[in-house]
Amino acid sequence: MVVCGDDGLAHRLAAELRGVYGERVTLVVPPSERTARPPVVGRARAASAALFDRVVNAAAGSVGRGGTGHFAGAAGTSVQPPDGEGVLAAGELTEAVLAEAGVEQATALALVYDDDETNIRAALIARRLNPQLRLVLRLYNRRLGQHIEELLDQVTTLAGRDAGGADASTTVLSDADTAAPALAASAVAGTSKVVQTEGLLLRAVERPSAGDGQAAGSGLCTLALLSASGADPAADGAEGNGEQEPRLLPDDEEVRRSGGRPAMVLEQVSAAGAESAAPAHRVRGVPPLASLFSRRLRWSLAGIVGCVVALAVALWMVTGIHPLRAFYLTLLDMFAIDDPAIGESLGRQLLQLLSGLVGLLLLPVLLAAVLEALGTFRTASALRKPPRGLGGHVVLLGLGKIGTRVLTRLRELGVPVVCVESDPDARGLATARRLRVPVVLGDVTQEGVLESAVIHRAQALLAVTSADTTNLEAVLYARTVRPDLRVVLRLYDDDFATAVYRTLRAAYPQALTRSRSVTYLAAPSFAGAMLGRQVMGAIPVERRVLLIAAVDVDGHPQLEGRTVREAFRAGSWRVLALEGRTDTAPGHVLAKGDRVVVAATRRGLADLR
Repeated sequence: MVVCGDDGLAHRLAAELRGVYGERVTLVVPPSERTARPPVVGRARAASAALFDRVVNAAAGSVGRGGTGHFAGAAGTSVQPPDGEGVLAAGELTEAVLAEAGVEQATALALVYDDDETNIRAALIARRLNPQLRLVLRLYNRRLGQHIEELLDQVTTLAGRDAGGADASTTVLSDADTAAPALAASAVAGTSKVVQTEGLLLRAVERPSAGDGQAAGSGLCTLALLSASGADPAADGAEGNGEQEPRLLPDDEEVRRSGGRPAMVLEQVSAAGAESAAPAHRVRGVPPLASLFSRRLRWSLAGIVGCVVALAVALWMVTGIHPLRAFYLTLLDMFAIDDPAIGESLGRQLLQLLSGLVGLLLLPVLLAAVLEALGTFRTASALRKPPRGLGGHVVLLGLGKIGTRVLTRLRELGVPVVCVESDPDARGLATARRLRVPVVLGDVTQEGVLESAVIHRAQALLAVTSADTTNLEAVLYARTVRPDLRVVLRLYDDDFATAVYRTLRAAYPQALTRSRSVTYLAAPSFAGAMLGRQVMGAIPVERRVLLIAAVDVDGHPQLEGRTVREAFRAGSWRVLALEGRTDTAPGHVLAKGDRVVVAATRRGLADLR
């Protein structure tokens, strides 16, 4: 398999394919180590970083010495270790580079560059070199991705191949779309992790274990036993910290012996429940009436209306005329178009004078209302500022690719959001403008920026910039303002995430702290697509991941001919349901032709091959 990329996702994906699935992988990266930062991935961290170091250090020396590496001109410099896994350093993905990487003989190719155009250009070249190649592309543009997927499959069809076969498939994925639901769910209290399959909507919730093989409340099954480390078990990769590690896919006996340990339980969400829980769709493009006028102006208008009603009632009581006529005369007096009350009673004359005074007060209020409404329509495309009195919202730091998708997800959930962005040309500003989400432009490391986002009344801070230190600095500053604030950090390095979690937990034991890595959440979906599997979603369990995948029963001795209960392997996989059915019984025998939805660990999904 060949993986091409210029950021951490390429290294993480290569390590996933090698360390979990045992695949032979050629990694194509830029020649500069600064532009392709290899991740630290726990026990498998040396898989990519060490190979890349060998490329940089041994490239020149290996030429002409009969070493394992060789120089390939425009294609770049490659190293071929004894185990068959290679790294190719290339500044541009040309046809020569792809041929040097072995695309013509490869089973699958993943193009995970951060630039959509680079991935598309390379995919077209690769499809021409190998029409039977399984292609996996990373594209941020969803609509363009659909067209490219159809185009590449059509090329395979015209070449006389079976485009529907696993060997010639084209899959377009987005790391932002894959990670955004988990990031948004981590920031919102009570928001469940949801995975949608064909005809089935599943939700993972955290709750105390009932100790009877299932968690309290009729869940489908227990997905994991969490770390018993307080309110927030998300130790986020804290291995070797002397505490209980999360146990994925435990059996009933483990759950019974858990001693009240918090658990993550899978529940089925009915279609009616899902629809009722979904926020109502609002008409876009038409500002709500309340946004046309400020609070002060609305109170002024309400006060004048109250004065008019009071004067009309007083006139009715003084003169005894019909209430509607009294209201009519009051309006005429206000607008100075009635005859003077000469010769009328004293009460009538006083009420006319008061009505005229209210009319004078109404004129500037009406002028202000007109000007404010026109200004609102004129600046409807401008960025909004956080309104006064805002509270219970989520402060989202960063409006890049990931931040934009997270913002959209939070608004779909109906969660109020205030964004903070330092780049006035960030891609997510247009989305925030369209969704009418308040935005604070400024460097979050500067004093006063988070205060402008009303951080002291927020329910959570979600820091998803691409810089770990910026996210950490924002969280530390926010915690000085709100020690009990729930924070979710996007952290790239596993060891760094462990140290951050331990420190924040020790300093703020009552606050919820979670860390997430976008590449860690996205890599399983890309790896599954390269292996020809349908990975439907990933459920983060602390800093680990459970995969929800669709697997054909045919050819799997661990599944075929077994009941749903017998097909369960603790710590590896569990059959959740038959795809398209919601009433799968534990005694149902899995037969050839069935397609099941399974929850599996990375290693478990690899074993199912």
